[in-house]
Amino acid sequence: MRGNVREYFEILKGMFDEVIATGLHGEVYQLDEAIENAVSMIVEQTEAGGKVIFIGNGASASIASHMFTDFWKNADMQALAFNDSSLLTCVSNDYGYEYVFEKPIEMFARAGDVLFAISSSGSSENIIRAVRMAQAKKCHIVTLSGFSEDNPLRLLGDLNFYVPYSSYGPVEIVHHSICHCILDSIIRSKAESKTAEVKTLESSRL
Repeated sequence: MRGNVREYFEILKGMFDEVIATGLHGEVYQLDEAIENAVSMIVEQTEAGGKVIFIGNGASASIASHMFTDFWKNADMQALAFNDSSLLTCVSNDYGYEYVFEKPIEMFARAGDVLFAISSSGSSENIIRAVRMAQAKKCHIVTLSGFSEDNPLRLLGDLNFYVPYSSYGPVEIVHHSICHCILDSIIRSKAESKTAEVKTLESSRL
């Protein structure tokens, strides 16, 4: 068993080096570069009045709920996740589960918002439909996917993070870690900017 445990964490550690990050036109980025681009985009859009929206099914829904809470609480940004049970059952009952995220995005998303679309398979119809609606609403899109390299989701975002692995647990862990890295980088960037402002103000008083 110990050998299996060590192997699991060795595989997980190596997966971060295998993440493929791409842009809207297929341009390939280093992971740190793509995260920096995501940070810049999110900060710019939220400072202009936009919000950050997270969607996902199953375990990806739990990531969405976690991250939207941390983005508004810890980064002081407007954020949403459409995971309320009444909303999910209402839209599923009235329209069908494939519309469960598309319909709220149609209502609540505005141009300049940033959508995080999280799907291990990258093939969930409700996620794809939601992204298409977000595109129509002129939102910016960050996708996180895994499994098949030709999954449709990884071609739809302004920034796409693809984990080339076919097991849910590791893919979800990497997705969650990328989201947290983006968030923590935003928090650090804001703190550094505030410190620089204070120093500039103090200098001007001398």
